[in-house]
Amino acid sequence: MSAKAISEQTGKEFLYKYICTSAAVQNRFRYATVTAETDWDRLTQEHPWLLTERLVVKPDQLIKRRGKLGLVGINLDLQGVREWLKGRFMKETTVGKAKGVLKNFLIEPFVPHAQEEEFYVCVYATREGDHVLFHHEGGVEVGDVDAKAQRLMVAVDDKLSEDQVKEQLLTHVPDEKKEILASFIVGLFNLYEDLYFTYLEINPLVVTQDGVYILDMAAKIDATADYICKAKWGDVEFPPPFGREAYPEEAYIADLDAKSGASLKLTLLNPRGRIWTMVAGGGASVVYSDTICDLGGVDELANYGEYSGAPSEQQTYDYAKTILSLMTREKHPLGKVLIIGGSIANFTNVAATFKGIVKAIKDYQGPLKEHEVTIFVRRGGPNYQEGLRVMGEVGKTTGIPIHVFGTETHMTAIVGMALGHRPIPNQPPMDAHTANFLLNASSSAKTPATTRTASFSEPRTSNDVTPAKKSKAGLPPAKATTLFRKHTKAIVWGMQTRAVQGMLDFDYVCSRDEPSVAAMVYPFTGDHKQKFYWGHKEILLPVYKNMADAMKKHPEVDVLISFASLRSAFDSTVEAMQYPQIHTIAIIAEGIPEAQTRKLIKMADEKGVTIIGPATVGGIKPGCFKIGNTGGMLDNILASKLYRPGSVAYVSRSGGMSNELNNIISRTTDGVYEGVAIGGDRYPGSTFMDHVLRYQDTPGIKMIVVLGEIGGTEEYKICQGIREGRITKPVVCWCIGTCATMFASEVQFGHAGACANQASETAVAKNQALRDAGAYVPKSFDELGNVIKTVYDELVANGTIIPAEEVPPPTVPMDYSWARELGLIRKPASFMTSICDERGQELIYAGMPITEVFKEEMGLGGVLGLLWFQRRLPRYACQFIEMCLMVTADHGPAVSGAHNTIVCARAGKDLISSLTSGLLTIGDRFGGALDAAAKQFSKAFDSGMLPMEFVNKMKKDGKLIMGIGHRVKSINNPDMRVQILKDFVKQHFPSTQLLDYALDVEKITTSKKPNLILNVDGLIGVAFVDLLRTCGGFTRDEADEFVEIGALNGIFVLGRSMGFIGHYLDQKRLKQGLYRHPWDDISYVLPEHMSM
Repeated sequence: MSAKAISEQTGKEFLYKYICTSAAVQNRFRYATVTAETDWDRLTQEHPWLLTERLVVKPDQLIKRRGKLGLVGINLDLQGVREWLKGRFMKETTVGKAKGVLKNFLIEPFVPHAQEEEFYVCVYATREGDHVLFHHEGGVEVGDVDAKAQRLMVAVDDKLSEDQVKEQLLTHVPDEKKEILASFIVGLFNLYEDLYFTYLEINPLVVTQDGVYILDMAAKIDATADYICKAKWGDVEFPPPFGREAYPEEAYIADLDAKSGASLKLTLLNPRGRIWTMVAGGGASVVYSDTICDLGGVDELANYGEYSGAPSEQQTYDYAKTILSLMTREKHPLGKVLIIGGSIANFTNVAATFKGIVKAIKDYQGPLKEHEVTIFVRRGGPNYQEGLRVMGEVGKTTGIPIHVFGTETHMTAIVGMALGHRPIPNQPPMDAHTANFLLNASSSAKTPATTRTASFSEPRTSNDVTPAKKSKAGLPPAKATTLFRKHTKAIVWGMQTRAVQGMLDFDYVCSRDEPSVAAMVYPFTGDHKQKFYWGHKEILLPVYKNMADAMKKHPEVDVLISFASLRSAFDSTVEAMQYPQIHTIAIIAEGIPEAQTRKLIKMADEKGVTIIGPATVGGIKPGCFKIGNTGGMLDNILASKLYRPGSVAYVSRSGGMSNELNNIISRTTDGVYEGVAIGGDRYPGSTFMDHVLRYQDTPGIKMIVVLGEIGGTEEYKICQGIREGRITKPVVCWCIGTCATMFASEVQFGHAGACANQASETAVAKNQALRDAGAYVPKSFDELGNVIKTVYDELVANGTIIPAEEVPPPTVPMDYSWARELGLIRKPASFMTSICDERGQELIYAGMPITEVFKEEMGLGGVLGLLWFQRRLPRYACQFIEMCLMVTADHGPAVSGAHNTIVCARAGKDLISSLTSGLLTIGDRFGGALDAAAKQFSKAFDSGMLPMEFVNKMKKDGKLIMGIGHRVKSINNPDMRVQILKDFVKQHFPSTQLLDYALDVEKITTSKKPNLILNVDGLIGVAFVDLLRTCGGFTRDEADEFVEIGALNGIFVLGRSMGFIGHYLDQKRLKQGLYRHPWDDISYVLPEHMSM
């Protein structure tokens, strides 16, 4: 949501810090908070004025009219405050319908003043601008300020001046106070704008000869502006409405939501309730809550929440396990139900999100069965058939009763089943699989004639274009009645290749001559071409770095579809509106600050541009054009007959619910003519009425469907239009959010605009007003389809609609990746891996999540064991590996590898090149003896050859014994690296047969020459064979295979890389110049035949 209430203390802190006014604001930062953790001695030390001044105390928990409720203690000393709190602190209190515990209080200095020194001031936002209300009589008895107060509307982007305030607001204020009040109100308004407040009320505002005092304050800020205001806001805490506790699980989900591009919401209403929901989609979540309450389940409804925007499997798992954990804490005598519902998704892969839910159900199967939980599932959208199959399977394998339904079942039918109001069908009918839609049964691959795209309810005409109305001189240009046509071209802002391919596939099944996407704009790459499919063939679409280039090269474009992020959507939309060719802009991003959206609306109105969004999936005009992911994937486009126009137009706020309307309308009428989701924000770029009037003026549209919702007053304009005769076509309308009036405390639903600030904004009030005005209003969302069908049948009966004959659309080949996702094809992988998996939420090494690696403190040796040997090695083995890396890390600059690295570094090469130069010298003569030593000693030992026989055989064959011999070290000057490793191996390894054998060989070779010792390569080689053979983790064949494939040399390569990097950094740090070998170290000789 956007507008969130803040505590009085937070609001005052913002005001005291940042207000800029000549008025003397008194008692700045003089407040103290009392909670259950308060230490009174410490509180008085931090606020010594508590001991010397008269005080006021009141709860700071978003409670309105505290004075009238007797919840303000006035003119008390500190002891009086403590006495006053005794009767109220941590006590349950009823405020309206809400019951809550008073546990957070604010203490401030008492301000002696006269009644005539109290004033009322309030600033709040509307679509057109910000309203400033002022009344010269403030305080507890202020009464109906809407009726009594002076008011001034400051239009979007306008400024408030002191002269305006004096002339329009302060007419009843004594002259001596006008100057100070005018300065304060202007300062307050500027603060309101700068810190993105949406509501700010002070009552009373006291003005004495000493200055201005803010006694009581209530405020809301636009939480979506956090990225703009973070430096000034800091970390803001948003308290829950009074009567609802703040649960840690809600904070956990809010944190997940903040870290995710998806939307995750959770509000606990009654943790002891038996009805729990896990609903996909902001609009759908409201509809399910409505239906539960309509069927008498309000007292048992445990939670409100939603997940949407394509959350990952891990995010869905985290969300699901939180709900399952909550619902399995207390048993209910009737058992519990979990409703996993949702509308038809536009772009979320249903099977992928269901995997997360299934995983959570498996983890909680014991508690779910113990608490007698029954689960009801209804979902549609991309790959939903696989998702439902998996969900049904987990029910069978766990024994949990899970009832699964798809798009053939009305969205909210499962609520009636869950609450016992309708029977549960044994085998619900299943719609055809995605593949059956895409692999069309039609034998012809030819594209059908374009004539089928004419409306089902009117004769075909040669031109489907409705010209825009001409604007009168001096007025802003009028907006077009027809937004999308058969030849509409768009530019897509953002690298949204999946959405663009979806648009092109839609174009193809609609028999468009050309793709609707002319180009893409993506500022983060250079100009290039992007490959897409047009039916069976591949095409290239241009991608531009700059919007100016795209507009210049594609003058035919008049639609911009913006997938810009919430941070860049404003600037990119402003830029787009500088080009007169653009008539329609769709803004997909959710979370754009309301102040920015209102500026965009004002600019669009001035330029005659229609904005769809923000926070929308877009819109669709069957047979012509679709915005981005609207309508879902091709299977849903075909199932809902969106490839050709029908007679019904709709407008909705919710994107997911717009797809549900596509489904309902296709099943009850001849189909959709046009549909728009205006977006869930409080101030959508275009309104319900904007589109209803367009539909009224479009001949092909015969009836209109509106899905409104709680919050705002736009639906009343439809009522007015019907009453005045401006709207004459049948309007079927339903406003979702009827459950809100049944809740004891305020609930902010999934959409930012879905919150009623007054009685007229409730869904119940709006549904009644629409019914009274003459619209067709069902009793509930459950009956919406029936009412649409009834109205449609009447229009067919009286000849208004003449249904046309169906013509099959062309076949569109399925994308390879999607066909594989659906399990329709299989293909051998290009290569395989068994050591690491980075695809999920968490990196996995050989089956072990990275968090477990750190939790178990496995160290570098443990990680190497997982990645090299696919085993969790014993602790001593991990330590041995780390010791080997340490002793092989470096052996001075003179060895060939280090020398090469140094020469490369001094030649100015980079780290990678220098390291590679050193590594390339590793082989049989330098560092590569580990594998060879392991193989030679193993072969001799395994064949039963005595150490003396082995030495003699190697001498006879003229071969060196790898791992024996050292240039410097000898039996008299032992290598301490070997000694350290040997001691560790002897102490910790279960068996050291091969090491013992190698030491016997060493006795023989050193008797001949003292430097023929078992060197560090040889010791590591034979010890590693002992480790692999005796640690218990490998079979003998597996141990031999690791030696054979060169695993042991990897130890030297990895260890010595550390030393090579050290030499590289050392040379760079010492700033050594280009190396040139000295002449006196080179023996220059003539060729042999010349020297003779």
